Amino acid sequence: MTVLERQPCLTVLYLALLIKFLYEKVVSLEKEFTILIADRNRHVRELLKREMMAEGYRVRLAKNGREVLKQVYQYEPLDLLILDLDLPDAGEVAILESVEDRIPTLPVVVHTFLSDYANHPVVLSTAVFVEKKGSSIESLKKVVFEVLHSITPKSKNVSE
Repeated sequence: MTVLERQPCLTVLYLALLIKFLYEKVVSLEKEFTILIADRNRHVRELLKREMMAEGYRVRLAKNGREVLKQVYQYEPLDLLILDLDLPDAGEVAILESVEDRIPTLPVVVHTFLSDYANHPVVLSTAVFVEKKGSSIESLKKVVFEVLHSITPKSKNVSE
């Protein structure tokens, strides 16, 4: 006979805690996450917006560094930033440093063609890197899901 069988109140308590735990997991999976997509190319922004919205995310867009900082600092909180470091007026890694300095808890996924950034110390310490190439959309969607659901550490290099 187990402890739970001998003490029915423990069984009820155990079941209540299990139900609470499962409920919290389901609620966290259903949360609507807000993503800011920052890319200089309008077509890439729209493609990523369409793909992320199809996954159930709310999406906002930025075409340059000024818009990124404005949205990161002034509007409702973001859950994730997808950032191409090759933005006009952004100073490449400087935009990432600015975001990290102001809001260190905001997860950032660097999505860029420039594989030079994959080993950049700032990128490695503050962001997940997904290189833009033919099949990067699926890799990006997977990384976004993992980061938002805390499956992946804050920094990682994903180049598929």
